[in-house]
Amino acid sequence: MEIHRQENEDFLPVRVIQRDTDVTHLHLARRGLTYVPDLLRFSMLRCVWLNNNKIREVSRTSFNCCLTELYLQNNDIHSISGALRHLTCLRVLLLFNNQMRCLEETVSELKYMQDLHTLSLYLNPFTQDPEYCQYVLHHLPSVRFLDRKEVKEEERRRAFKLFSVERQRVFDSIAFGRRALPPPAGRNAPSSITKPVGQHGSRKRCTDSRSEDRENPSVAKSIIQFSIMNWSGTSTSQWNHLDDSSEPASDILTVKLR
Repeated sequence: MEIHRQENEDFLPVRVIQRDTDVTHLHLARRGLTYVPDLLRFSMLRCVWLNNNKIREVSRTSFNCCLTELYLQNNDIHSISGALRHLTCLRVLLLFNNQMRCLEETVSELKYMQDLHTLSLYLNPFTQDPEYCQYVLHHLPSVRFLDRKEVKEEERRRAFKLFSVERQRVFDSIAFGRRALPPPAGRNAPSSITKPVGQHGSRKRCTDSRSEDRENPSVAKSIIQFSIMNWSGTSTSQWNHLDDSSEPASDILTVKLR
């Protein structure tokens, strides 16, 4: 039985890597590495496993730009600034359980990865920030799986409201075909205006903007304009063979509402 099994193993195909371009997957996990070796010579490299080592720094010269999957979890990495932004084809990146402390710096490094759909950053110090998830989702819209969880549409809406306050205000103000104008420069919103009253300096809250508009006639008012065209008088194919003088004129009615 042992001889028969040995004969079968001798006939198994063995892939021999003769050139650097033959390397597409590289497993370097659990090797006790303290730095990332130079892997640029592997021009066809797509997936690299460097997890469960003792790596503290990542260099820009470590990876080629065609990399699609990178596993750097369970290391001692403090920063990835300037090291990964050229990996624009990256789709999977695992960086959990490291020592990265600056969330803005990390997200800024990843924003060039338009195809990044799986990202894990948990167990890093910056994940203690209560707005961590919303910040990542807002600045990295391509991510579909964050920290092993699928991103829900409701989470994206919350992130948008939290970090796009001005754009959300514009969206909320659009209704019935018009946009509510913001207060003029140098003037606070009516709901937050307070004025001193009387000799004792008591203050009251001003909620009626019409009285202030009467006091300041220079305040710009919004105007809605409608244009209506009388299509019954528009030239059609039936008029083509007639004389130009017989062609009816089109009427345009313009109404302005203040």
